[in-house]
Amino acid sequence: MACVAFLYASVGHAGASGYIAVLALAGWSPALIKPAALVLNALVASLGCWNFLRAGHFPARRFVAVYALAVPLAFVGGWLQIPGPWFERLVGLVLWGSAWRLGQTPHDPPNLRPASVPALLSVGGGLGLLAGLTGTGGGVFLTPWLLTARWCTTRQAAAVSVLFILLNSLAGLAGLLWARPRALDPLSGEPLLLWIAPAVLVAGALGSRLGSRHWPVAWIRRALALVLLLAGGKLLGLHPLR
Repeated sequence: MACVAFLYASVGHAGASGYIAVLALAGWSPALIKPAALVLNALVASLGCWNFLRAGHFPARRFVAVYALAVPLAFVGGWLQIPGPWFERLVGLVLWGSAWRLGQTPHDPPNLRPASVPALLSVGGGLGLLAGLTGTGGGVFLTPWLLTARWCTTRQAAAVSVLFILLNSLAGLAGLLWARPRALDPLSGEPLLLWIAPAVLVAGALGSRLGSRHWPVAWIRRALALVLLLAGGKLLGLHPLR
């Protein structure tokens, strides 16, 4: 779990898809996995926000619209049931395609394109709903979109995504609690969380610090490609840790 947190946090993500895969392999029940992943996601994303935004990578004025519809639709996604396997496999293939494309372009493009407000609203709303449905913060969907569209640089995409993840994780958790008010109760009886949570927080803090200030862009983009491969494999039902 600490390795997942470190890798994901270094690219402006929080690790929900990785936590879900690891906890599923450990034999945890779905009733435990989704709330645990969302809680850990929110904690790691809060540290990522501190590091990436404090480092000055967040283009606030240009991308604030991406959050407007994302948060309420993430709430709806958290309230709804998890989609069927065919849906998750389709999303997994999209993530693999994004990983391949990022692996082919390890550097930021020389020129960026402006993103219109309607485009940001549409992308944010659609990916927010997808985040809530899949029990993730949505960063694995937003970051490759921002980079493929050439709307921002790699570190800017990480900063936009980590705030997106934090807001969506909180909204998805609220939607889950709205549908199942006692969804967090089983976590209080899981002593392993007392070991997992501190390890994930320390690793996530270190990863976001390195990604926001020290790692070259090429390293971040390759790490992001690896994150997308792992997240896509989880949605496709492939668990490399088995």
